[in-house]
Amino acid sequence: MSKLKISFIVFVAMLGHFAYSQATTVTGVVSDEGGTPLPGASVVVSGTTNGTQTDFDGKYTLTNVASNASLSFSYIGFVAQQVALNGRNSIDITLQEDLQALDEVVVVGYGSQSRASVTGAISSVNSEEITALPVSNATEALQGRAAGVTVVNTGAPGTEPSITIRGLGTFGNNSPLFVVDGVIVGNLSGINQNDIESINVLKDASTTAVYGAQGSNGVVLVTTKKGKPGKTELSLNLHSGFQMNTQRYDLLNTNQYLQYADEAFGIVPNTPSSSSGRNTNWQNEIYKTGLIRNYQMAASGGGEKSNFRISGGYFEREGILLETGFERYSFRANSSFDFGKLKVGQNMSVNFNDINPELDAGGRSVLEHAIKSAPYLPIYNPNNLGGFQGPNSAGDGQDAENPVKVLRFGEAQDKSFGLIGNVYAEYEIIEGLTYKSQVGLDYFNFNSNRFLPSYNTDSFGGTHQQTFAAITKNSSSGQTIIFTNSLTYNKTFADLHNFEFLLLTEKFESKGNGVNANSRNAVSNDINELSNEDSNLNSNSFEYNRLGYLGRLNYNFDDKYIAAFSIRRDASSKFGANNRWGWFSSYALGWNIAKENFMADTAFSTFKLRGSLGYSGNDKIANYLYSATLVNNFLYPIGGSAAVGTTAFGLANPDLKWEETKQQNIGLDLGLFDNKFTAALEYYENRSDDLLIRVPTPTSAGINEGSQVRNVGSVETKGFELSLGFNDYEGDFTWSGNLNLSTSKNKALALGGVEQLIGGDFEAQQITRVAEGESLFHFYGLVTDGIYQNQAEVDAVFTADPGQTTVQAGDIRFKDLNNDGTINSDDRAIIGNPLPELTFGLNLDAEYKNFDFNLFFTGLIGRDLYNTNIYDLEGMPRLFNSGVAVLDRWTPSNPSNTVPRAGGAPQNIQLSDRFVEDGSYGRLKNLTIGYTLPGDAFGKDIISKFRIYVSGQNLITITDYSGLDPEVGNGDLFEYGIDRGEYPQPKTYLVGLQVTF
Repeated sequence: MSKLKISFIVFVAMLGHFAYSQATTVTGVVSDEGGTPLPGASVVVSGTTNGTQTDFDGKYTLTNVASNASLSFSYIGFVAQQVALNGRNSIDITLQEDLQALDEVVVVGYGSQSRASVTGAISSVNSEEITALPVSNATEALQGRAAGVTVVNTGAPGTEPSITIRGLGTFGNNSPLFVVDGVIVGNLSGINQNDIESINVLKDASTTAVYGAQGSNGVVLVTTKKGKPGKTELSLNLHSGFQMNTQRYDLLNTNQYLQYADEAFGIVPNTPSSSSGRNTNWQNEIYKTGLIRNYQMAASGGGEKSNFRISGGYFEREGILLETGFERYSFRANSSFDFGKLKVGQNMSVNFNDINPELDAGGRSVLEHAIKSAPYLPIYNPNNLGGFQGPNSAGDGQDAENPVKVLRFGEAQDKSFGLIGNVYAEYEIIEGLTYKSQVGLDYFNFNSNRFLPSYNTDSFGGTHQQTFAAITKNSSSGQTIIFTNSLTYNKTFADLHNFEFLLLTEKFESKGNGVNANSRNAVSNDINELSNEDSNLNSNSFEYNRLGYLGRLNYNFDDKYIAAFSIRRDASSKFGANNRWGWFSSYALGWNIAKENFMADTAFSTFKLRGSLGYSGNDKIANYLYSATLVNNFLYPIGGSAAVGTTAFGLANPDLKWEETKQQNIGLDLGLFDNKFTAALEYYENRSDDLLIRVPTPTSAGINEGSQVRNVGSVETKGFELSLGFNDYEGDFTWSGNLNLSTSKNKALALGGVEQLIGGDFEAQQITRVAEGESLFHFYGLVTDGIYQNQAEVDAVFTADPGQTTVQAGDIRFKDLNNDGTINSDDRAIIGNPLPELTFGLNLDAEYKNFDFNLFFTGLIGRDLYNTNIYDLEGMPRLFNSGVAVLDRWTPSNPSNTVPRAGGAPQNIQLSDRFVEDGSYGRLKNLTIGYTLPGDAFGKDIISKFRIYVSGQNLITITDYSGLDPEVGNGDLFEYGIDRGEYPQPKTYLVGLQVTF
């Protein structure tokens, strides 16, 4: 071997040894200015992805670091530092508080702002609050967390909650706009709550007008979690437990029922079941203990130029009603990459949802069947087709269905797939001027299957039988693509004048289709497939397009004097040709008095006055309402017989336009002693005009539909909101408390000549009404005044009809409000308001060393509920099982003044305040106790966090309401506050584990 080769090998070996000798391991501690360790601080070798995070004690260890490298230290709320190593292997660093960062950054429409420069009404909910409850829909977690936000949950797994922001502003859809990472979506059913970083609720025109035609009901902005610089982090979030319902109505047992049937109705059941001595508790049979499970895994990390976070989750919640439940698989991937002036990124989530819904039968809820079913009946009968036993109509005298059969017999399943995501690119053209282009996608696919085999639960061949298998299959799919392009200019002049100017264009394209089909199979119960036997088929499709242009200017002088202006112009395919375009604008001013020199030595860290005025719109209406329509099953008299044909059904309305809301807001933000104490007070007035109402058309117009949708309604809403906070973060024991209160009152100002809007059908009566000058969706009926005890009391009321015999002693006495000597529909009055006068939420957090504690209490005051279950329990129109109160019903020998006679006058079961109750409640929504093991329990290089906890939800409910759950009325506004035997909120008990590697 030549000397040259040997010399080269030696040189390479020495070079490798030299290079290796320059790599070192660096350790140290990261703390704040007070010496408190900062766990989770990021330590990264500058220009590389080699990094780590500090442990519970603020310590870090970083290997394979070049001796001439620089380390970058960062922590949320502190100024990042970069330190040259210069051959050292130990560096302790003290980070200084970043006053600007500590002023919370709030996500707003199409951007973000510091909390100090916000002029609008925004409520923020962080990830810890969102994940405190084991919910199947992230919207549920907002209940009680934000002032002005009312959420009505349902106990049914997978059901969409009802959410309103600052009361009701329209007679139609009051649901807010949902935006996830800049993508407008229909709801939050497909978002795993563990993937959410924060939720910001925009409540006034200063914040919502930027969304133009969609902003009048408020906006819910969801920001999902992103990766952070440092070593790759793996986290596990697991919990498991069970749910149950312990509330029951007190019903008649078999002996009581047989006595009641005989004495009240003269019926003596004569079936073998009636003499069996059996006591079936139907409520216990339909309710069960349901399991709940959640498994979430996420990996995240990044360097100075990129970051990522991927996650997968599985959530299962068995219902507390038989055969009901919800299951979801979710996956998410977020990433971003920085190429100098160019930044690109994407956010994408996929979810698969599977719901087994609660079923009903004959228009009655399962609970109604359970209340009414005779207690001596067995659940199962193998001799009956289908294997279940129902009442023998000829012998039992009633027709309540077997509720267990309703839930268990056949199949019911709703499956959906959702994909939500966006891809974006940002380019800094010059300093402060950034161009951003984004494409967002919201895609869904839904399939519903119902299969009910043939059955006969009545051996006498009476009421409950079906001689065929019934098959129903519905499917739908749709997608929304949103193209957004914007220019943003941020600039500060003379360190005092701060400008942000935004120009934006947005194109919204949505389309969808659906197919609905059903058929029968009289031959087999084993084939769950459609056929041509007694079949019915229809399909539908739609396209919806919107185009918008936005301009916004935000200005503040030294965070002291603040101004914000926006204007947006939208066009929509939902509206008529004469009013397809609309203008929406907002104007806001703020003054942070705490920044003035004369406030320098006071306790105020924040003292900000702000006000806003603006106009936003509502386009949440059906498609094609502006268009003339046809009906294809009109019967023409031709040749002496009816012939099916087509005719005009509805009139066109080319003037159809947006519902528009004028919003005014005055706010005051206070912070004392470096924001240890905080407060926010809001007063708002909203007026919505051009609300859509179906107005009757004259018969002479010859229009089959008989009405036309027009912009003729007006509504006014006013209210206050108050948020109070306290934060104590010093010492071994730290705690914080947050209380929010909100009120809302509304009034219908105009109905365009329509006398009233009614809905909420029950027993062929309409419970709910809207009328000019009154609160929306109130209950309207007769007013009770005790029970007639004798004929003289009856005659004293019915002076206009003294010979009537329908109403007798023992019947409900109603007030003759118009003094015309009789009781009829003219004596109706407002008997209840389902909208609460006050909603509240109280959240308490505490930590002592490694222990943590959370208590969350929420509720509402001044809300009335219409309890239809009282009709089932005490109505007594004919023989059904009932509540034990009927044993104390009025009889000549038992002059009750609370429960009328059995089978009395029809007026006894008319809509009245007899069925209205106070639905106010306070609920211990969450109680959690956790323990985090010390950071070095498993070795600081293995596990950085290990927390175990136990938690309970809905543990205590304080209410005077007699129903199973005061939280009812989800869905259609005419159903708001009506309890038809709703699925109750379960009590939940679980244990959880959070681990970070």
